[in-house]
Amino acid sequence: MQTLAFDGGMGASGDMILAALLAAGADRDALEPVEEALPVRYAVDRTTKNGIRATTVDVLLTDADDGTDAGGDGEDDDHAHDHDHSHSHSHDDHAHDEDGNDHAHDEDDDDHAHDEDHAHGHSHHDHTHAEDHGHTRTYRGVVDLVDGMDLPTGVARDARRIFTVLGEAEAEVHGTDLEGTAFHEVGADDAVADVVGACLLLDDLGVERVVTTPLATGGGTVEMSHGTYPVPTPAVVNIAGEADWELRGGPVEAELLTPTGAAIMAHVARGVGSFPPLRVERTGYGAGGYTFDEHPNVLRATVGEQRGGLVRDGVRVLETNLDDATPELLGGLQSRLQEAGARDVTVLPATMKKSRPGHLVKVVVRPADVQRVARVLAEETGTLGVRETSADHRWIAERRFETAELDLAGESHEVTVKVASDDAGAVYDVSAEYDDCEAVAGLVDLPTREVMRRAEAAVHERLDDESE
Repeated sequence: MQTLAFDGGMGASGDMILAALLAAGADRDALEPVEEALPVRYAVDRTTKNGIRATTVDVLLTDADDGTDAGGDGEDDDHAHDHDHSHSHSHDDHAHDEDGNDHAHDEDDDDHAHDEDHAHGHSHHDHTHAEDHGHTRTYRGVVDLVDGMDLPTGVARDARRIFTVLGEAEAEVHGTDLEGTAFHEVGADDAVADVVGACLLLDDLGVERVVTTPLATGGGTVEMSHGTYPVPTPAVVNIAGEADWELRGGPVEAELLTPTGAAIMAHVARGVGSFPPLRVERTGYGAGGYTFDEHPNVLRATVGEQRGGLVRDGVRVLETNLDDATPELLGGLQSRLQEAGARDVTVLPATMKKSRPGHLVKVVVRPADVQRVARVLAEETGTLGVRETSADHRWIAERRFETAELDLAGESHEVTVKVASDDAGAVYDVSAEYDDCEAVAGLVDLPTREVMRRAEAAVHERLDDESE
């Protein structure tokens, strides 16, 4: 299965995703539908980040009449732009701090600063960047714009869904309605160019599956229109809550994962704990604007053939022996540990000192959750010690949930079905959720196992149709 794997160790922004896809082999000409529909041009260049040769992409305004870059006489260099992409753009590899780059201007001195999402500086030469420029559109206005572009059906569908992810996250932050609220980061020309461009390049690559390792958020704070907020920003947190991948703080004090980058990744990529096994065919790096002393600010994209296998998942195993636990305590222990981050909990009968009956509690956790889960285990059981064993990973299936709709007794009922597959997407198990089936069985006077059989058969049939 052709797979595209992103390395999210330095986060992602819209322009970094564009650059990484181009560096991994996507055709620059695939972006033409956006340039024909909007007064923008994708400026593709090369730079070096801490010794790594990488591609850069800047979205530039063009003159609507003749298609040339909209230039300036230097006055625009004094304008600080507050916008979505915290990776400041510069083709010169200067060292930057978290608030911008060598050419950044003080937002406090700028009467023309735009009131949008995140603040940082940009270097302006003889062209104008598209950030903050163009129409301030509602979500519906952006959807209409996308529908009006000359795009393949699948590309238009993906772009609409990404804008929905981004728009819903912003609407939730501000307590507004998605359809009627104007979002700068949704409506600005650069955000439209980033999202639609990423969909076009992914379509051009023709991969069957996209994955990403945990996405780094960076750290510190960012200036937003309503004040100073910690990284990750509220919209990024909301998007991550609906995504399949994980967030990871650090490794630098700067904003690394932008709302636009997070929204694109939330729609196109499944999360993996580590870089998957691939027969590598092409790889490339998309550069962000910041330059850090010890961390190359690049997003790596690797395309290759993925063989079927289980996914390696980094874990630790916690254990403790209990000789005085009541049935009531053990009954509620599993849910409390899972709320704290446990991946799996097992309680086994054991023989303790003086041949007394007791229990061995084994808890599988991710490395980042070890201390928190161990503390909950100690507090809930009163144990005086928790052991951490030497296990460092487990092999797990890729899993997702489908909804089976069953027509029973003249009514429609929904049952959740778990689908397990290998890391190449080959499904090897379909299992209906017992609690759902039990509830439906009680309503339609059928055995629970018959409801399970029908739900699993419905999902099997759907998967077979999708594979044809």
